[in-house]
Amino acid sequence: MEKTNDNKYVIGITQGDINGIGYEVIFKALQDPDMYKDCTFVIYGSPKIAAFHRKQINLPSITVNNANDATELVPRAINIINVCDDKALVELGNNTLQAGECSLAAIHKAQADLKNNLIDILVAAPANQFNINDAGFRFAGLPESVAQEFNCRNFVQIFVGQKVRIATVTSPMPVGNIPAALTTDKILWKIRTLAKSLRDDFAIRKPRIAVLGLNPFASDYGVFGQDEGEKIHPAILKATEEGIVCFGPYNADGFFAAESYNKFDAVLAITYDQALVPFRIIEKNNGVQYTGGLPVVCTAPTHGPAFDIAGKGVADETSFRNAIYTAIDIYNTRKMMEGIEPLKKQTELEADKKIC
Repeated sequence: MEKTNDNKYVIGITQGDINGIGYEVIFKALQDPDMYKDCTFVIYGSPKIAAFHRKQINLPSITVNNANDATELVPRAINIINVCDDKALVELGNNTLQAGECSLAAIHKAQADLKNNLIDILVAAPANQFNINDAGFRFAGLPESVAQEFNCRNFVQIFVGQKVRIATVTSPMPVGNIPAALTTDKILWKIRTLAKSLRDDFAIRKPRIAVLGLNPFASDYGVFGQDEGEKIHPAILKATEEGIVCFGPYNADGFFAAESYNKFDAVLAITYDQALVPFRIIEKNNGVQYTGGLPVVCTAPTHGPAFDIAGKGVADETSFRNAIYTAIDIYNTRKMMEGIEPLKKQTELEADKKIC
C-alpha cells in the first residue's frame, strides 16, 4: 500500500528519547504554518507523551490527529501513531530502559512504513545510544539500521551545513577500533558513495572532494603513522583513476584553520569526531546529519537528546527544522535529476551499481 495522492510530502518523524528534548524541537519546528502547504507529518511516538511535553514547556496549542497507522493520516497536518506502551512514563533528564524501548519502537515502525512507501522521508529526533542499545538496538546509529533494512552495504554519513559538507569514513566507535576498521577498500567506497550522493542529491555534476588524514600532520611522510601512505593515499589514487575529483590526504587542523573547505564541495573525514567537531564549530546549530547512498532520504539534527535542558523550554530547534527542509530539498533534487539526460544517467547508474 502507498500513500494517497493528497500528500505531496509525507514526512515521518521518530520521537527520539522521551526524556530528552525530542518533542520540544519537533513541536517548535512545526509551529510554522507554511510547513503544511505541501507536507503531511507523522510522528512515531505517543500522544500521551507528546501532550506531556507540550504542557511542560507551555507550547501554543497545535492540532494533532491520532492515527492507528499511516493509512489514516490527515493531509497537511501533524499526525501521531502510538508506538509506546500506555504505561510509559517520562522521567525528564534521566537515562531509562523504557525510554530506549520507546525510541526503538519508533524506529522500527517508521522504517517499516518507509520501506512500504507510506512515507517519503524519515527525520529522526535524537535518541540516547546507551538506552536504545540496552533495549536491543544493535547499530552505531540510525544510518546503519536503515542501510541494513534496505540491504544497502555502502552508504556515507554526511554533515550538511550552509558553509560546508563533511562526511566520515568510520561510524562512531571506540578510538582503539579505528585502525582495524580502516581499509583502502572502505575509504575508496566512501569516496565513490560521497561523489555519487553529491551528484544525485545535491545536483553537483563534477564534485570536488577533499580527503583528510588520520594521524597528526597527516602522518608527515610516515613520521606519525603509516595509515596515510598505506590506506588513504592509495584510495585517493584509485578514485582519481575512476574520474572522481579528489585530493589529499590533508592535515586536518591546518585544513580547517585555513578554511580550505571553501575550495571543495565536500570533505571526507576519517573518523566521526574528526568530522563533527569542526562541523559544529563552523555551523553552530544550523547543521544536519544526512545519510548518502541510500535509496531513501533520512536526516536528523546534529545534537543529542540534551538531558541537561530537557523540559526547560530552551532547546534550539534550528537543526531539526533544517533537517526537515534539507530532506525535502534532497527529495526534490532526486526527482529532478531523474528527468535530466536519461541516457547519460543510465550509463552512470550502470557504472555505479555496486555502490548500493
